[in-house]
Amino acid sequence: MRTLLGPPRPRHAEAAVAAALEDTRVVLINGARQSGKSTLVRLTARDRDIEWRDLDTALTRNAALDDPDGFVDSVAPMVIDEIQRAPDLLLSIKARVDTDPRPGQFLLTGSARVLGLRSLPDTLVGRMETIELWPFAQGEIDGTPDRFVDMAFDHGGTLRHDSTVTRAEYAERIVRGGFPEAIARTNDRRRRAFFSSYVADLIARDIQQLTEIERTAEMRALVQMLASRSGQLLSTTTLSNELGLGASTVKRYVALLEEVFLVKRIPAWSRNISSRATTMPKLAFVDSGIAAHQIGADARSLLRPTGQLGGLLEGFVLMELARQLTWSDQEIELFHYRTRDQVEVDAVLENRRGEVVGVEVKAASTVGPADFRGLRHLSERLGDDFRVGIVLHTGQQTMSFGPKMLAMPVSALWQTGAADPVTLSPARANAGPGPS
Repeated sequence: MRTLLGPPRPRHAEAAVAAALEDTRVVLINGARQSGKSTLVRLTARDRDIEWRDLDTALTRNAALDDPDGFVDSVAPMVIDEIQRAPDLLLSIKARVDTDPRPGQFLLTGSARVLGLRSLPDTLVGRMETIELWPFAQGEIDGTPDRFVDMAFDHGGTLRHDSTVTRAEYAERIVRGGFPEAIARTNDRRRRAFFSSYVADLIARDIQQLTEIERTAEMRALVQMLASRSGQLLSTTTLSNELGLGASTVKRYVALLEEVFLVKRIPAWSRNISSRATTMPKLAFVDSGIAAHQIGADARSLLRPTGQLGGLLEGFVLMELARQLTWSDQEIELFHYRTRDQVEVDAVLENRRGEVVGVEVKAASTVGPADFRGLRHLSERLGDDFRVGIVLHTGQQTMSFGPKMLAMPVSALWQTGAADPVTLSPARANAGPGPS
C-alpha cells in the first residue's frame, strides 16, 4: 500500500469545489479535523488571488470576533479556515454577499456541522453550497477510480471485478484508516499516538466548544463502546443501560459526536415494503482506523477467529460508500434495511428515480446462497426498481448467484472503473457456488 509522502494527492472533491466557486457566492468545505480541508483549499486556490484567514490562530480569531464586518471586508476572494470558531462571521458574510452577489467570494472550511451550531445567529440559505470532505477514500490513497456506486447503478448485474487484495491487506487498510497524518506514519506506535490525541482533543476542544458536557469520562467511554459497535444498529436504550447514563444524555452525546464527524448514523430505509421494518439507525465510525484503535485492535488481531473484523469491515464499507456519494454522478442516498424477523441488507443505495442497489458485507472469502437472503427479499418486493444485489467479500473473484445477484471482492469499491463491466464467460458464470 502507498503512503502519503510527497506532494499533496488530488481529492475527488476538488472538481466540485472549483465548480461551486464559479456560480455560488459562498462555498463551505465541511468535514472532520485533519481530513485535508486546508490542503484541498490550497489545491483549489493555487491559481487564484485569494486572501487567507485561519481562525485557529488566536490573533486572527480575536480580530474576527472584535470586528466581524471589517474582517470580511476584502476586495479579493477570501478563505476563512475553521469558520465554526467564529460563527458570528456568517452574518457579516451574508450582509456582504447580499450587496455584492458575485460568485466565489468566500471559501470557508469547518470541522463541525456549522449550520447546526446553536450559537449560529443566521444562515446563508440560498447563498452557500456545502461540500463534505471525509478522510481519504481508498481510491484517493491508491490513485484508483472510486467509481463503484455509479458503476453499480449504470451496469447492474453485468458489473465485474477481480482482485489481488488479501484478507490481511483489508485488515491493514481498516486499522490504517484514511486520515492523511495517520497514513503518513508508517510506524504503528506513532499512528496509535495520533489516534489517541485526535480523540482526546476532539472531546476536550471541539465538543466543549459546541456545548458544555458534564462528564468527559463518560463521553470517552461512549466513544469506545460505539467503536465496538461500528456497523451495528444504534440502540440508545442499550447504551444507556451499559453506561449508566440517561437515554437523553446518550442521544445528545451521539449527536455531538456526529456533529464533529467522528461517527455517522445511517438511517433505516423503508418504502412500505414491510410493515416490520425497523426504524433504528445503524452506526459507523467515520474513520475505521480510529474505531480499531478505540477497541485495541491491530491488523493481526482482526484476523483471529475471535477478532472483530466483521463489524469494522462493515463500517469501513459503509463509509467508503458514503464518501463516494459526495462525488458520484447521480444523486444517491445511503440507508440500511432490517426487519424485526432479522431480514437485513447492510447498505441500501437509492437514486432519485427510486432505483435501488443493495450491498451486503461478509468478512470471509466464501459466499453462499444464504448470504443473499436479504438482497433477494428486496429484489422480490421492488421488481424492476432493484438494479443489483452485491455481497462484498474478502475473496478475489466476482461470481454470479442468479439474475441481479453478485458476489464481488471488497476492493471493487475503489478499483472499479469504466473498463470493468463485462459479460461473464460461460465457464465463469457456472463456476460454482462462490469464491473460495
